[in-house]
This record gives sequence, C-alpha cells and structure tokens, in this order.
Amino acid sequence: MTNLLDRRGFLAGSSALIAALSLPRAGLSQTAPLGLRATTRSLDIDGRAATVFGLVNGAGGQGLVLDPGQRFLVNLTNDLDVPTIVHWHGQIPPNVQDGVPDMPLPLLRPGETRSYDFEPAAGTHWMHSHVPVQEMQLLAAPLIVRRPDDVKADRQEVTIFLHDFSFRPPEEVLDEIRSGKGHPEPETADDAQGANAHAGHDMGAMGTSGMSAMEGMEGMTAAGMGGMAMDLNDFNFDAYLANDRTLSDPEIVAVEKGGRVLLRVINGAAATVFWIACGDVPARLVAVDGQPVQALPAARFGVAMGQRLDIELDLPSGGGAWPILALREGAHERTGLILATAGADVPIISGLSDEAAPAFDIDLAQEAVLRALAPLADRPADLSPMVMLGGQMQPYRWTINDRLFEDRVPVTATTGQRVELNFHNMSMMGHPMHLHGHHFQVVAINGNRVAGALRDTVYVPPMSMVTVALDAGEAAEWMLHCHHMPHLASGMMTTFNVSA
Repeated sequence: MTNLLDRRGFLAGSSALIAALSLPRAGLSQTAPLGLRATTRSLDIDGRAATVFGLVNGAGGQGLVLDPGQRFLVNLTNDLDVPTIVHWHGQIPPNVQDGVPDMPLPLLRPGETRSYDFEPAAGTHWMHSHVPVQEMQLLAAPLIVRRPDDVKADRQEVTIFLHDFSFRPPEEVLDEIRSGKGHPEPETADDAQGANAHAGHDMGAMGTSGMSAMEGMEGMTAAGMGGMAMDLNDFNFDAYLANDRTLSDPEIVAVEKGGRVLLRVINGAAATVFWIACGDVPARLVAVDGQPVQALPAARFGVAMGQRLDIELDLPSGGGAWPILALREGAHERTGLILATAGADVPIISGLSDEAAPAFDIDLAQEAVLRALAPLADRPADLSPMVMLGGQMQPYRWTINDRLFEDRVPVTATTGQRVELNFHNMSMMGHPMHLHGHHFQVVAINGNRVAGALRDTVYVPPMSMVTVALDAGEAAEWMLHCHHMPHLASGMMTTFNVSA
C-alpha cells in the first residue's frame, strides 16, 4: 500500500526511496474497466508461511485508488475455488451492486466475472467479502477515492490496513469463539475505568470545547456500570497485521524531513478494536469513515472494526524514524509501520507493549467531540425507531431487537424520509454498527443532542445509546449489522427496508 522495505533494505538504500501509494490509479480518461481479482496470496507472518485471500488489482497490489471524478468501473473476477461476493464498504452503489449474498445477487461462482459501474463516494473506504469466514481470511483491501483537495495538497498519502489473523481455519476460530473457549478473562469495569477512554487522548489538545462536550456523561462510564464486567476481545489471534506485516518486520515508509503525511487508517479486523498512537508527531484527525470533520488534535485515536480515520501528521524538520502503532484495546499486542527519513536509524519495536491499552471509548469521549464539516440539513425526524443491541458470551448469542437475522423484523422507511436510528446497547460488549447504502450523522449520545460526525459505521459501547440521522435512500433492502464478524456470523444483523 506504500513502498515496502524490510529494515535491512531500508538502511541500505533508503536515500533513493520516495514513498508513495502503490495501488494502481487510472486517469480521468479511463474508459476500460479496472480489473480486480478475488484470489489467494502467500504471506510470511513472523516466519511462518500463510495462505490467505486477497483482492488483487491489475498491477498485482491490494485494493484500488480512484482519482477525483473517476467512476467505479470495475470487473471483479472470482479466482477462488469457492463462491464469494464483495461489499464496497462506505460506498452507496445501486442496491443490486452492494455486494451482499442473495440481496439481490447470488455469490460469484469460481471463474465468474461481475461488472460494477457507479459514481463513488470520495474518501478512505474499503472492500471486503460479505462472507464472514472469508473476511477473516483477509479477503479485504483498501478502496481510496481521492478528492480534488487531495491532489492539490502538499502532503504524502500513506495507507494502513489493519487486520487480525489466525493460522487456524476461520471456521474453527468461530466455533471456538461460540463455545466460549477462546474468550480471555473479562476485564472488570473498575479495571477499565482505571485505563478509560480518556487515557487515549491528549485532552489538553482537544481544548475546552471538547471537554464541555463530555460533561454530564459520567453516568455512562465504566464506573457507572455498577462494577459489571466488560467483555473485550473474543479471541486471541495469532497475529495483528498492518499492511500484511507484523512489527517483527514492519513496513518502513520513506518520508521527507518536515513533510506532511495524510495517514489513511482502515480497520479491516474481524474482531479487534485498535488505538492509533502517533507518538510525539503532531497529529490531528481530519476525517472519519471518509467524511471530513473539524480537525481534532490528539496523541492517539480509536478505531473500531469497519471504521476509518484520516490523520494528518506534521513531521519534524530534522531526520528520524517515527513509529505509527496500532494498539489492541484492553491488551498488550500491537502492530504498525514506521515513517523514516533517508539514513535514519530505524528502531526495533516489540509486538507486545509493557502496558495494556485501555478499552475504547467507554464513555464515547472521542465520538462526542467530532463535528462534521458538511452536516446533514437540519430537519425533524419522520421516524425514530429503537434498535436494541443485545447478547452475551455464554451462550454466545448476539441480537438486534432480541432477534437473530433469520427471525428479523426489518426497520422500515420510505425514500426521502428523515430517520433517526436509536442504537441502544444493553450488552456488555461494544458493537460497531454499519448501515449499507447510506451515510448517517451522529446526532445524540446517551440522549444528549450533538452535531456529530457523518459516518457509515458507529461504535456503541456497553450500556450506551447513540442516535444517528439519515435520509432514506433507494427503495431496496439494505443490510444493518454489527461489524464484529463473530457477532455478525452469530446473527447480529437485520435489514433496513426502504419503500418507494
């Protein structure tokens, strides 16, 4: 996704390296479709060979980058020996091209090619199989749609694609998660409060406006859960990957002294929330889920499964190497890459930190201070349905409105209606909720109205409520689900049925 070097190669020849995205780009004159193949790949993960899936472009790399104004004109070929289908996460294609099995199109058979053609939404997005075990096999990749401002800006773009990985077959992993055997001891609420979500931010950098936005929310922190145990991390994966690599052999990106970097972070993990730690490099969050927000300075930012972050970094004027680390919430594991100028000493970084990272956004402190640069037009809601999120670890059962997908009662609306979805999480595990075919705005947190960020995936922590507003789009059946893959696979899905 960026120029790749191991540590030895970087030290030997970094002076000649210019960092850039390696994803293929076509000019605005493109008339022929881009090719994309669902296929197998071989990775070296901590010295062990692994066969995984991938979405490989015409140049042999992972994913796609589109220029401003370029259509999503793509031929997807299934080179796997199993049927598959790909969802364009963050995009709003015609429903028939959305990429959900049998909604309405079937899976692509081995050897089959399917064509796609729609106007893409700009920003940092991604693509992935909508078959949970296939996404867990890394059938996922970046989908970057650049804006005119991206072309004009004097900054280097670097993409970090995050994933969790097990050498075991995903079906076996899912069976173990469902049995409860793979679940570590739960963190108590008191422990979580001791390393709460506030610890993940430079609160001074947020300013007084950020602090005031969080007033009155104490009742929904971990301490306010009455000592109930939070469930973090369903499964201890074998590796945590940044652009297919671990910190034993991280990607090293050549950067310029005093340069500006746009870091595009994509959490493609199946079941892992990460903190993005930028170290001493001045950092500000400028977009979430591909949608611009008012710049939010901080030292680190949280990102749940399915979510994306755009982070601007201002590199020091002197030479050096700067690790950008992804910290697994509630645990010691970490991954990441290293930004380095020519000739810099590149540090060796362990894949385990001395201290466990905090739980993510227990009190929605990060979400509460995000502000959209282009919010939805202000209008009253026509509908305000409740979407109850429930479940437990034993037995492993996760529901929407107390129903599994096969027994769902859809959320309904009519095209053009303003809908406010009230996600109310009554479980002790957080849920990143993703709606297909729409972008929505966060408009209330635990009952307090906010003019929040535009998103397509919102994280709802335990015992919390987040309200999002949207205008119902194309008359069709759209998926609404948790982006924690074991939860999805266990039935935590419903549909948003829009009628004409």
